[in-house]
Amino acid sequence: MRVLDAFLELPGEVGTNELSRRTEINASTVSRLLATLVAGGYVEYVSETGRYRLGPQLMRLANHALSSVDLRALARPHLAALEAATGETTTLSIPGEGEAVTVDFVASSAAVASIARVGRPSIAHATATGKVMLAFARGLRAPDALDAYTDRTITEPKALRREIDAVRKQGWAQAVREREADLNALAAPVFGANGDLAAVLGIQGPADRFRRRRREAALPALLQACEALSASLGYTGIESSEMTLP
Repeated sequence: MRVLDAFLELPGEVGTNELSRRTEINASTVSRLLATLVAGGYVEYVSETGRYRLGPQLMRLANHALSSVDLRALARPHLAALEAATGETTTLSIPGEGEAVTVDFVASSAAVASIARVGRPSIAHATATGKVMLAFARGLRAPDALDAYTDRTITEPKALRREIDAVRKQGWAQAVREREADLNALAAPVFGANGDLAAVLGIQGPADRFRRRRREAALPALLQACEALSASLGYTGIESSEMTLP
């Protein structure tokens, strides 16, 4: 992976010694790694120059990853509308292997705002988005180790199972000072045409401002946005959700 990443920092075709210097990996090791990458189609050897360039397999992977671009375009107006309605940062996450990853967000226009980061994975048991993943992603199991991030993090497996059952029943999740002591969040699922979890929309804000009353006021707009985005993806099976926070 370090060798592949180095191609992003070096223009055009790249030689073994350049990659070795950039990655601080021994040149003979880099050469062996390149041979493996060439065999898999991830890198091409250019015989005319004796140098290397990225290969077609990476293009295929990139095209597969870019299939989520349409989802981002569809979700963007909903993120903006949710931010305008709630005054808090709104996020779009897509299911990954064991966790959801933020792929887009609209930052709060408030002077004090919760900042999201594209590429940041959720913590399954300690975030609203992660709880939605556990509740609605097919075949996903809760992690074995429930690490504590704050004194509010759920660390008991039975308590987490109860929480996830409640999320599945009500159709949304919240995290109150669970991943970070000064952060509260809501999240709800977006479904694709086949009924699988396609994405998660979230709203997050400073704990001292995004309190229960503000979360409760934001919840209907979040659920409506998820319903509309799911419908635009071809899903027709959304049922009404409970809108009272426990």
